[in-house]
Amino acid sequence: MSSGSTKYKLLSGFDDPLIPSELWNDLLRIGSSDVIFMTWQWQKTWWEVFGRGQLLLVLVEDDGKPISIAPLFADSGMIYFVGSGSSDYLDFIGNLGDAITVDGILHFTKRLVPDFQGFCFYHVLEKSETVNKLSEIHLSNKWEFLDEGCMPAPLLSIKAFPEQAQQATRKKSLLRHENWFKKNGELRIEHLSSKGEILPHLDKFYNQHINRWSATSFPSLFLDKKQQLFYQSLVNIVSDCGWLRFTIVWWRDTPVSYHFGFNYKGSFIWYKPTFDISLSQYSPGEVLIRQLLLKAIEEDAEIFDFGLGDEDFKKRFATNVRTVKNCGMYPYDNKQLPIN
Repeated sequence: MSSGSTKYKLLSGFDDPLIPSELWNDLLRIGSSDVIFMTWQWQKTWWEVFGRGQLLLVLVEDDGKPISIAPLFADSGMIYFVGSGSSDYLDFIGNLGDAITVDGILHFTKRLVPDFQGFCFYHVLEKSETVNKLSEIHLSNKWEFLDEGCMPAPLLSIKAFPEQAQQATRKKSLLRHENWFKKNGELRIEHLSSKGEILPHLDKFYNQHINRWSATSFPSLFLDKKQQLFYQSLVNIVSDCGWLRFTIVWWRDTPVSYHFGFNYKGSFIWYKPTFDISLSQYSPGEVLIRQLLLKAIEEDAEIFDFGLGDEDFKKRFATNVRTVKNCGMYPYDNKQLPIN
């Protein structure tokens, strides 16, 4: 399908020669939301592990030059971003141009889905122009725009507030808990970044997370073998990129806390922490937080991104709170609610 000099092409998959991984990530850099969750590596891994329904990778070209990618999939008539469900931030990739281009993506993809119902776009950063463009399309076309709420994403701006970042590492509770471990045994911190280092620790990481959440009403995601496969696959595909940050807090030669996260282009990302629940009264998780903050500062990260959620512990450290938007686009003649 084409509109003037703009053309829309359905890619055969993540290994389509029209869009190699390097070009995908180059386009990501010029977009308004360059985040690890939208890299070729993350999106490909997510689809291979969790993919369902119909993959809809749409390449947008202007005068024969790739300008954008719409990483979408359809399930039960609804169209979503690839990565929905495991990714903190999602969006279109590259330079979308004006709202007409976005409208072209919507019309192109909906024709590929025989039982089309609508679009659900989850976790779009408020700074992105996507939500405004979708709202603009709603005003000029036969689309119903539905605001499906928002979520907070706290962060500590290390570059903008360097003294506040340093003070965060010196909070009395963090130092008190760390000192307890130091006084009662050898405390050692290990930061790993390659698959050869990380893979041997993943099973213990999964098991600790399962035990950590077993006594709560929120069972560990690692009870699902697909989740374990996803993390293992991420380590394998991302290892050479230098983004991985896998941290182990050792005490008396025993891992008392783990963190699976990333440092992506200056964003040090809090993603999946866990700790030994038998030591909860001594707060090994606070030792972990302090060590990660120190590591982010050492690596000259611009922000420490706490990800989605407004948990109280995040508020203790955050200097800013971003918002992610969830919205839907539905034909006016179709009032069916979104299918999750």
